[in-house]
Amino acid sequence: MPKGNIINRESFLTNIREKIGGIAADKPVQKPSWSVSPQRNVLAGYDREQLITVLKEQCQNIHTDFFQTDLSQLTSTIESVMEQYQSKTVVYSDDNRFDKANISNFLAQVDSFKWDRHDRDASVEFAERADIGITFSDITLAESGTVVLLNDKGQGRSVSLLPANYIAIIPKSTIVKRMTQATDYIHQQVVAGEDIASCINFITGPSNSADIEMNLVVGVHGPIKAAYIVVNDL
Repeated sequence: MPKGNIINRESFLTNIREKIGGIAADKPVQKPSWSVSPQRNVLAGYDREQLITVLKEQCQNIHTDFFQTDLSQLTSTIESVMEQYQSKTVVYSDDNRFDKANISNFLAQVDSFKWDRHDRDASVEFAERADIGITFSDITLAESGTVVLLNDKGQGRSVSLLPANYIAIIPKSTIVKRMTQATDYIHQQVVAGEDIASCINFITGPSNSADIEMNLVVGVHGPIKAAYIVVNDL
């Protein structure tokens, strides 16, 4: 598919800034100072073990299978989920955490494809016919049961979107209370001048929609089944 050219970008953005008022290219947007911040009181005082309990309970509400395991049992847990979902073909992200968690050897023994950061078309093609996609979670929101993926060239969004099923490997250390803490983390990256992912995905269980007559339908525009695997010592 041919790519378009960006023209008149600055004049377009300048027009928007003028309409909003008080914003210029050389004038950073000032974050407002609120007198109260009730969002920071949600789940106040919860430690990580309590947040895992919150996440587990929320998984029931979002039709997501929940597992908790140790690093030594992670591969066997993934294999068990694949059997449960009758999945044989796997697409997974180009993420060094797969090597650190000793999952790569298992994936090499099945019909799998590691996202190719140099060949997006081939990666998407495999993801379209894969039974299951596997990624690591970068931030995990206990309150809503949401997995946050800071996508880059090694982890296309197709890994979690196109296959029939999805597994999110959740390092225990990535679990936070809610969206508030996730946006804090991303904002800190911006302030520090770090590179920010061009695409940040917030995934809350399998694809579902209740737009038509309030009837819940799962798998409309993404995976039909989803599993979260919390790893204690990763």
